[in-house]
Amino acid sequence: MALDPQLLEILACPDTHHAPLDYDAQAQTLTCTECGRIFEVRDDVPVLLLDEARRPTEQS
Repeated sequence: MALDPQLLEILACPDTHHAPLDYDAQAQTLTCTECGRIFEVRDDVPVLLLDEARRPTEQS
């Protein structure tokens, strides 16, 4: 199941800039358009915790 498009419209990075997120359905991730943090989507639930986000330079 994919994330609801209406939910994707309102999701934003939890950091202070609150930038929009890009959804990658194949990888099941959300990527911040400003800082590049990568947030996982687990069981169709976005995990928007800064402590669990990956930086773009980190490998999974």
